[in-house]
Amino acid sequence: MGRTKTYEEMTKDEIIKKEKSKFSAICREVEKDKKKAMETLVNEAAFMGASLFELRKKINEKGYTEEYQNGANQKGVKKCSEVEVYNVMIKNYTAVIKQIMEIAGKGSKSGDGGKGNGDDFFAFLKSKA
Repeated sequence: MGRTKTYEEMTKDEIIKKEKSKFSAICREVEKDKKKAMETLVNEAAFMGASLFELRKKINEKGYTEEYQNGANQKGVKKCSEVEVYNVMIKNYTAVIKQIMEIAGKGSKSGDGGKGNGDDFFAFLKSKA
């Protein structure tokens, strides 16, 4: 039996497929009428997961800042554009994962008013590492 490829060795499409497979157990538990919404969210989460991996790789290579020059006399250092995209995407990714967990009935605990205390969410993210 061959060894499993690391994300470093995979194409983006392969990473997306692997990310989708991480949700398969949760998706099986979802009621039929919620599956379409879940499928859409899983597709988005898988794409963002793969994209976040790519962005982290670029940030590790380039660093967190980059030099810029606007015209002859205006130059300096700014936050790397990949860092800005990463920051926005990680927030969206987190929101999508929370939605997935809520649809799956794993986003809230009794006694919290249905708001979810995050335990299932953080356990899920930990399992992805």
